Amino acid sequence: LQQAQLAMLRGEVRVVGDELVTPTQRWLLPEVLRGQGDRDFTHPYFWSSFTLIGNPW
Repeated sequence: LQQAQLAMLRGEVRVVGDELVTPTQRWLLPEVLRGQGDRDFTHPYFWSSFTLIGNPW
């Protein structure tokens, strides 16, 4: 979980075109999610839940 959170924070996970791009792979998004534009996940809105789930203290 920590690696996923850090990857989002660093901008390594993002949506480019119709693909989800990560440091190691690219996935084609389902049709319902396509066409929404490029997006990065550096804002805490996207990754802060990993802190709540991954760290109980």
